[in-house]
Amino acid sequence: MKPNSFLIISLVLLSACATMPPKNTQDVCMIFREKDDWYKASLAASRRWGVPIAVQMSIIFQESGFVADAQPPRPTLLGFIPWFRSSSAYGYPQAQDGTWSDYRQQTGQHWADREDFADSCDFVAWYCAMSKKQLGIPHTDAKNLYLAYHEGHAGYRRQQYKNKHWLLNTAQKVHQRAWQYDAQLTACRQELESEN
Repeated sequence: MKPNSFLIISLVLLSACATMPPKNTQDVCMIFREKDDWYKASLAASRRWGVPIAVQMSIIFQESGFVADAQPPRPTLLGFIPWFRSSSAYGYPQAQDGTWSDYRQQTGQHWADREDFADSCDFVAWYCAMSKKQLGIPHTDAKNLYLAYHEGHAGYRRQQYKNKHWLLNTAQKVHQRAWQYDAQLTACRQELESEN
């Protein structure tokens, strides 16, 4: 094999590994040990917007399962003709085109990318900070922050989530996972801080 071919193959494999979701998504300490730049990214977003790391991580887990290029499934017509997706949601945060554009304009992050984990953490934390500002939801209330994230601020104000039992159950899972992640972080935060 030629040296150039080996280098190209190595780079492709490395980039594929970089975008693979963590092996153990139930343990935030394991996630941060495997993805060693993710803690720094979520910590920076937390310091910038005041939204706890555990809340950011729980929302991203729920939205994309930590898959960088996640997007809604493409429906088919007649069982085989690919059709348009139901939403423009994309990337780690499953941010829709319009909301992502608002984020980039309002924060000056013009080159932000939904497949970039640091940008995604910053987006989720920014959106939650806007939820606190506009709706009065505390930064630690992962359940209601997720409802506002999913339904949008106007939808949350209209309480259009009230009859969506599946969404209320999902929001409760986001809340429980945030508490779980936060408890796990207390055990490994010092280790992670020393590495960053």
